[in-house]
Amino acid sequence: MFKKLMSTTNDGALTILRLMLGVVFFAHGSQKMLGWFGGYGLSGTMHFFTDMMHIPAPFAFLAIAAEFFGGIGLILGLLTRVAAFGIACNMVAAIVMVHRHFGLFANWSGTQKGEGIEYHLLAIAIAVALMIRGAGALSADAAIAGSSAT
Repeated sequence: MFKKLMSTTNDGALTILRLMLGVVFFAHGSQKMLGWFGGYGLSGTMHFFTDMMHIPAPFAFLAIAAEFFGGIGLILGLLTRVAAFGIACNMVAAIVMVHRHFGLFANWSGTQKGEGIEYHLLAIAIAVALMIRGAGALSADAAIAGSSAT
């Protein structure tokens, strides 16, 4: 079962999707976990999630961990399906809890009170593709499963 979880093909397109989603979520996760890139770090983000958004602490921490560790996992191609699942769940929760109220489009013109769901939908689509097909070429999953040439 572990080998099946990590199986993939030597698909360069999957590699591009995995790396781009990984870089984006590592950056967002680093803001939340470490305070990098102008973020508030773990304590500040936990405070915002639990006190302002009323998210229970275990779920708040899971959201932060999914972005940070999921991003690292995607960059390395390690446990790609698990990392992509965590990110997809995070994006679904973001849509349901916050962004659905602002429609489809991002707030390009600064005229809405928040961001729409287009970014989240793209992230979910990429994550689902990775959950179905795996990490692609140049991944730890392929090396571990011995399936990089399939």
